[in-house]
Amino acid sequence: MRRVVFNQKGGVGKSSIACNLAAVSAAAGYKTLVIDLDPQANSSHYLMGDGLADVDLTIADFFTSTLSSSLFAKKAEQYVTETPFENLWLMPASAELSELQHKLESRYKILKLRKLLKDLKGSYERIYIDTAPAFNFYTISALIAADRCLIPFDCDAFSRKALYGLLEELEEIRDEHNEDLAVEGIIVNQYQSRAALPQQMLAELVEEGLPVLPVYLQASVRMRESHQVSTPLIFLDGRHKLTQQFIALHDHLENNG
Repeated sequence: MRRVVFNQKGGVGKSSIACNLAAVSAAAGYKTLVIDLDPQANSSHYLMGDGLADVDLTIADFFTSTLSSSLFAKKAEQYVTETPFENLWLMPASAELSELQHKLESRYKILKLRKLLKDLKGSYERIYIDTAPAFNFYTISALIAADRCLIPFDCDAFSRKALYGLLEELEEIRDEHNEDLAVEGIIVNQYQSRAALPQQMLAELVEEGLPVLPVYLQASVRMRESHQVSTPLIFLDGRHKLTQQFIALHDHLENNG
């Protein structure tokens, strides 16, 4: 299963969601890979901490290799690095992704990520792809390569407006590039259960028939602490309420995928 976590609106928790769902997947015994396509490399820092400085190859190196002769091309596995967590691997990002984007677009390398994931298919049971908050070359590459798309949503008017546009763009990707891509669901993040507005907004989205997932992720300072120590919640505090919500969300996706 190849899942991409995407929303073009920033600050909705894409990296946190991708890494924590992947961590729960790994803890459940699945060989799990996170692919970081965001030049800011938030997922990479989250999973590797200071160890990221010791990584030799990144996803940027893979894309660079597609611009030259394949005579000495590296195997797909060489771009993958172990994280400190059992069953969890990472294909890290770097700032070089920004510099490469125009070259990749001009030489139409949009299908290269799909081929890479095809080469890795037998090695990992679950793949989670984190993207930048932009509908750019890397995001489109991920959507073409993935089976499922998860959309983080933080219950405000701007997010709601952006959501409709995003769903239209995903439908275009389905029609033009990847008919197997499914919107697996909208993940409600930083949910405030006592506030009336989020409850009303979510009720309206459900009434409209949008695929709002039934497990809501609440805001918690524990998430920021998790970022600070570069340790996903399930490995930091398995009993915490937010950790349990991630587990419930993961189990829902697995049981209904």
